[in-house]
Amino acid sequence: MATALTLRTDVAGIYRPAGHLDFSTALAPYKGEWDERLAAHLLRRAGFGSSPDDAKRFGGMSVHAAVDALVNFPSTDALPAPDNLYDPRTTLMQYFQSGARPGMLDDMSRRKIGQEVRKNERDSLISLQRWWLNRMLTTPAPLQEKMALYFHGYFTTAAIQKGVSPVMIYNQNQLFRNNALGNLRELTWQVSIDPGMMIYLDNARSDPQHPNENYARELMELFTLGVGNYTEQDVRESARAWTGWILRPRVGDVQFVASRHDDGTKTFLGQTGNWSGRDVVDIIFKQPASAVFFANSLLNFFVYNGPESQLVDAVAKLIQKNDFNLKPVMSTLLRSNVFYSNRSYRALVKSPVEFVIGTYKAFDAKQIDDRAQRGLVQMGQILFYPPNVAGWPGGANWLTSQTVIARENFVASLVNSPMIDDVDWMRQVPMKALQAAQDLVQTVLHGDASPQGVAQLTDYLNGANTSALGMLSGENYPERIRGAAYLTMAMPAYQLN
Repeated sequence: MATALTLRTDVAGIYRPAGHLDFSTALAPYKGEWDERLAAHLLRRAGFGSSPDDAKRFGGMSVHAAVDALVNFPSTDALPAPDNLYDPRTTLMQYFQSGARPGMLDDMSRRKIGQEVRKNERDSLISLQRWWLNRMLTTPAPLQEKMALYFHGYFTTAAIQKGVSPVMIYNQNQLFRNNALGNLRELTWQVSIDPGMMIYLDNARSDPQHPNENYARELMELFTLGVGNYTEQDVRESARAWTGWILRPRVGDVQFVASRHDDGTKTFLGQTGNWSGRDVVDIIFKQPASAVFFANSLLNFFVYNGPESQLVDAVAKLIQKNDFNLKPVMSTLLRSNVFYSNRSYRALVKSPVEFVIGTYKAFDAKQIDDRAQRGLVQMGQILFYPPNVAGWPGGANWLTSQTVIARENFVASLVNSPMIDDVDWMRQVPMKALQAAQDLVQTVLHGDASPQGVAQLTDYLNGANTSALGMLSGENYPERIRGAAYLTMAMPAYQLN
């Protein structure tokens, strides 16, 4: 059984005991010490961090009650809907209703329509990003939004490219949310016939004479099996099976047209028949490699990078046992020994989205502001614009000299903003420097700072190496506490989940 964590040290690039993982009990329920520190760990991984009150509330539960509260989503009906969801068909319809016809427009009119559509799409996507970030911040079901973010980087689709509209992106986002802890097989099927995905990976332009292999390949390579678990012939046969699905531009949905489907015999992953796209998904999920692929992905996202093959195999068996239903799988992972082990604790680099929303949560903010989207651009993660079909590479790739500066600048802009005036816990930080430093480290990092880090923070609060008002006092208190909060969030542990 995993032992309770007692280590308090900086952890990025500094030696920290990895601990011993007993594979026979890795997925067994954790029965060690439970406190606010581990509750905060759970809330970072299964959500986007916590306010001090959140950590205290979850720390007062048992580990099992805390996990149950996360996997059993409460209603989110009270959350607002997007306020600027643009569909290009609206603009086109307005022009057509005024008497214009597609084949009768001159070049200037076409350019004008194109410019109007592109501007409206950009404005809509900026609004949609803000809507989702605020939802991440305020939702009573944080794991639901975390799973939506996970799937957004897994089944990637980029907005605007190839004609993927904001309304398509929103509908796909809702698909991820509605299937957050649902069945992976069913979600894979639904994603396969999602309008945005069909356009992005060219399945909307596939026909029996020219079956497009793009989606057929990425479905196996990036989404379900991984390289080495299929052949080029499997790609070709899968592409044939996916023919027949078309996008109806005027309606905005997809439809299966039997006359456009290749109904010939196909041999796919060793099985022969008149397969359809649905059959392809079902055959893929019968391959042992599929459960292993998803197990490795979930462990890398929620537990730690480079999980041992024994652990991957154990989670793969759990996935198969539950017929690819995610709720029992995530419920087991989030209450397991390995999840609360030293090897897992603060072992993942926060993505920019996790960093930004977690910072707003730490300050108990009720909504984001423009700093969030500006900061995400500088940190390298723009929602709805993944760099390619493989998604964001993640891990240590998030931390470069430029993106670390961007993180620091984002925190600096927040701590020097008027919103900090309303943060109750910052007004209650002790006046004495050492106690103030310890309080900040406990509140922001849950104690995860080295003695040297605490000493440096204390020196700053006491005005070391500066003549500006010297020791911490009522006169310099607001400015010093803001500065100390910034320095605490610049510590290595704050970059990690």
